[in-house]
Parts: sequence; structure tokens; C-alpha cells
Amino acid sequence: MNKIHASPAAALDGLLFDGMTIMSGGFGLSGNPESLIPVIREAGVRDLTIISNNCGADGFGLWQLLNNGQIAKMISSYVGENKLFERLYMSGELQLELNPQGTLAERIRAGGAGIPAFYTPTGVGTVVAEGKPVEVFEGRRYVRETWLRADLAIVKAWKADPEGNLVFRKTARNFNPVMATAGKVTVAEVEEIVPAGAIDPDHVHTPGIYVDRVVLSTINEKRIEKLTTRPRPEEA
Repeated sequence: MNKIHASPAAALDGLLFDGMTIMSGGFGLSGNPESLIPVIREAGVRDLTIISNNCGADGFGLWQLLNNGQIAKMISSYVGENKLFERLYMSGELQLELNPQGTLAERIRAGGAGIPAFYTPTGVGTVVAEGKPVEVFEGRRYVRETWLRADLAIVKAWKADPEGNLVFRKTARNFNPVMATAGKVTVAEVEEIVPAGAIDPDHVHTPGIYVDRVVLSTINEKRIEKLTTRPRPEEA
């Protein structure tokens, strides 16, 4: 089955509804599904629960949905320098479930693997463990965490073929591969679509069985969230 769609809007057609949970790949601004997020903004769906490491940056990425009043809850691990995120949470306008970063990744991986719960030592004895079962294994306390799954996962990859096999490039291979496995429907925007068989099976990061729809990216800005530079030695 050819999974390629003609546009980001076509790739999300019939998938969006109020109150849904969406996983969105990326770490900072690396590997953001830049072309799919604006479609969600234009669709106007509301009361969304977004699972993502962070919520974009000023004017970019998931910030667009936050600024448009579409997000009711964030499940993430990093607020960062997103002042809008901070303000909405502090004012009580946005629910936030803050996770240690590794725990967030493992909760998503568990969702994709069909594992409803697991134990981790991370967060034991802190607010992270409040209200959660804690058990002792081999003399050490562990807190029980539950899986994360979503109605829709949107991810950004480098290459795909018509069967949906994905290859991610460098740091864009962050939360994207695990999120691709944990959505009821997964839509991948990619920089390049190659013919079937063109991707060496050993180079596939996400098998096509996890991917329902593929679309060629229309936005590939790849912004740097916070650029820091230093003079070259000869300039110092």
C-alpha cells in the first residue's frame, strides 16, 4: 500500500478532533514536524493533550498551538526558555505533567511496546513519585511509571520509502523513533522520499509497519533555539 500523501493537510485529513492526545517528535527545535504542526493550528482543534519533550520556542513549533489556545495539557520534560509555556502554567491556564527526561522516553517506548507499567529509581523520594506505587527490588526503591500512548503521533524523518520505512538524521533521531511506535496513527513528514528498496534494511530506524502516512516536508527551517558562538583562535 502506498502511504504517501500529497500535502501535510492531506496527511492529517480525518485524523484530528477536539480532546485528542498527540505525540510530537523533536528535542528543542531539532526534529520537529515543522510542516504538520501548522496544519493542526489551522484545523483549530482544541483541548489537546500534547506529549512532547518541550513545547517549541517563541513563534516556532508547538508554540503555535500553545499561543492559539489549543493545548489543555502538556506531558513533557522541559519548559526551557519558552516564556509562554511558563506563564500559562504558572497562571493555571495550562496543565503540566513534568517527567524526568529518561522516564518520558521510556514511558513512550513502553507504550509502543505494549508494556503498561515499569519501575525506575528516577524520582524516588521527590514530587515525581507522589501518588505512585513504590516498591523495593534488591534493596533499592523504585517508583512505578505507566506507559504513554496517543491518538496521533507526528514525527519528522530524513528519508522514507512508499512503505513508510524511516531513516532519521543525526540529532533528529531523538524522541521521533519511539513516538512513531506509540500512536494509534503515525504520520511522518520527511525531507526525501525514495523508491521502495532504496533504503538498506540495516539502515531503517523505524520500520514501515509503525507508519500509516508519509508526506514530503514543506518546511525545513531547522532553526537553532539558542545559538552560541566563540571567536576562532586566529580571531581571539
